[in-house]
Amino acid sequence: MVTLADRRWRLLNLTAGRQLALPLGGRYFDIVVTANGVNARGLVTLLDDLQWGPGDATDACGPVIKDLQRGWLIWCVPPGTAAQWASHRYAMSLGAPYELALPPLDQTEPPGPYWLRRLRSDRLVPPGPLRQCLDQFQPGPVPHAAVLGTMLRTIS
Repeated sequence: MVTLADRRWRLLNLTAGRQLALPLGGRYFDIVVTANGVNARGLVTLLDDLQWGPGDATDACGPVIKDLQRGWLIWCVPPGTAAQWASHRYAMSLGAPYELALPPLDQTEPPGPYWLRRLRSDRLVPPGPLRQCLDQFQPGPVPHAAVLGTMLRTIS
């Protein structure tokens, strides 16, 4: 069981620029992992347009982590997405019991994994539009589930 003190410590680590391992699912988010590259960049731009609202910056898409070393984009989606995500040719979704090591909030460029689209309190990436757009942009290849699950905590 995660206590309030544990949550506070995790938040302090993240805001202080230190790595934070966050459990997927629950109160936070699940993830969808796609390949990185030109096709994936088009997908990010389209989701920026879909999530843009009055007063938003042009990078309106929900949080996305770019991991150049592994060639992945990690999309933060609402909790419960992994349980409902049917197999997809260009993406894989994971939730509990996995953890994800998040880059520091202010890390927006390499080296290491970084926030391509920042983590913010008012939005996550909508899984429906993400899934629909994957067939259009076809980012590949997708990492295998077993490999992905063992590496999540080591990202960052």
